[in-house]
Amino acid sequence: MKRTLFSLAPLTLLLAIASPAMAELVIVVNPQNPATRMFPSQAAQFFLGGSVMFTPIEQAESSPIRAEFYKKVLEKEPAQVQAIWSKLTFTGKAKAPKEYKSSAEVKKAVAESVNAIGYIEKSAVDDTVKVVATIP
Repeated sequence: MKRTLFSLAPLTLLLAIASPAMAELVIVVNPQNPATRMFPSQAAQFFLGGSVMFTPIEQAESSPIRAEFYKKVLEKEPAQVQAIWSKLTFTGKAKAPKEYKSSAEVKKAVAESVNAIGYIEKSAVDDTVKVVATIP
């Protein structure tokens, strides 16, 4: 029995390390934007239509990173966020964020617009975007 437990320990450790746990998220803006730091609650304003200071760039609707961002930063379920944007769009107060298929596309869109703000995996960051917040 002890032998079995000892032989399973490395496997358990390997699975813990390689598990599909969500990667660390970062909120990014264009490098030309003067913003240097941002609290997640500040970023949430832009992704919930509460402020137009930045133009939010959204990940694909079914992407795991989007669900994680909603949970950790917006503190809302996807249906709640959709309801907020439906109301804003219907009343003409705002346009829903443009959606991109991948972090590479979000990064490219942020790099092309000084007022854009998006979120990507920390591992996808390069010098085309500037990190203003890290979400563990």
